[in-house]
Amino acid sequence: MGIFSRLSDILKANINDMLDKAEDPEKLVKQIILDMQKELTKSTQALGKAVASERMVEKQYRNACAVSASWESRAKAALKAGDAELAKKALASKVKADEDVTNYREMYETISNQTEAIRSQVEVLKSKMQEAKSREAMLIARSQMADTTKELAQSLSGIDTNSSFDKLSKMEEKITRKEAEAAAFSEILGNGKPEEVATFEELERNAKVDTELERLMAEMGMTPAAADTSSVNDELAAAISALEADSAPAEMPMEAPGI
Repeated sequence: MGIFSRLSDILKANINDMLDKAEDPEKLVKQIILDMQKELTKSTQALGKAVASERMVEKQYRNACAVSASWESRAKAALKAGDAELAKKALASKVKADEDVTNYREMYETISNQTEAIRSQVEVLKSKMQEAKSREAMLIARSQMADTTKELAQSLSGIDTNSSFDKLSKMEEKITRKEAEAAAFSEILGNGKPEEVATFEELERNAKVDTELERLMAEMGMTPAAADTSSVNDELAAAISALEADSAPAEMPMEAPGI
């Protein structure tokens, strides 16, 4: 447990230091993932060494048990042979072997517990590593979005919206004035002497009506009133003369010759 507590402290210290100095969050996230990968590699190596030590102590423990059993068998054989002194020497060696058995058993149990703890911590670190990798893309995307939002806010802060809208209002006023001027000119050019033109058109229509009336009465053997026709024609001629006089350019007055 001690080794992982130390690794955790080192990792936290490195992350805090990078956060204080960070200028690029994307690089920071990638660096954190890289540091976690390094710590996972070290932890995995530590687990491998712990497992190797556990197996070695287990082997020594089994050998000590075998030595103890061997000396006990020799002691029994000596007693059967009637050699008590030899049996005692064999039992003395067995007692020493039993001490080794006890020591190796205790050592094996300690290392086995430590190995299991390291193995559990490695699994936790692997899970955290996998979670960090899955969150990496999301964190980078959030960082990029934050940068974009910040840049947009900074851009908008430098724009004088009141001044811009004032300029738009002035431009709209100019356009409206131009449209009014164009409409006025169109009215002047398109509507010259409307009453005279209307009168002329009405007289033309009346003349056509009189002509049709004369034709129809002639076909029917009737005599039209000459005065009415003459009156209409006179009115038409007078209207045409007036219209032509208004349309003709005015003559410049002639200067009197010097005396």
